Amino acid sequence: MPAYVALLRAVNVGGTGKLPMSDLVAMAKSAGFQRARTYIASGNLVLESDSSEQQIKAVLEEALAGYAGKPVGVMVRSAAQMSEVLAANPFPEKAPNRTVVVFLDEAPPDDWQAGMVAPGGEEARAGTRELYIHFGEGMGQSRFKLPAAARGTARNINTVTRLAAMALE
Repeated sequence: MPAYVALLRAVNVGGTGKLPMSDLVAMAKSAGFQRARTYIASGNLVLESDSSEQQIKAVLEEALAGYAGKPVGVMVRSAAQMSEVLAANPFPEKAPNRTVVVFLDEAPPDDWQAGMVAPGGEEARAGTRELYIHFGEGMGQSRFKLPAAARGTARNINTVTRLAAMALE
């Protein structure tokens, strides 16, 4: 059965967007997904399903909206696509904890750099359905802005690496 990675937007351990990962796994299992498991408490779900990427996205978004009472965006990638995202990293020599992938539903727009502000020397590159950003000094104090990334969800390269490996297990 094919493996997929589902990445939830605006989900965290506490505060707004709180969703216990045990509830996410239960939700996925009740939707019929197999081998549902999470990685760190920030909305990373690995599952197996014979459904398409679009079907998985629709089922999870509907279940999450019912749970949260508001829309929760979900980006879905196959195991092979996650490996491709890693292979396409334009910053392989940079620190993986300072390089993020912003997962999008669609290809970045042609003008994806419009409105970008990189006062700390941050670098950005477009991928297939991703944006890659390297935060040289780290994300904590960065004033970096990239409007094209607003509809996506970001994970650092360490997390992407682990999710890609989990999807292949």
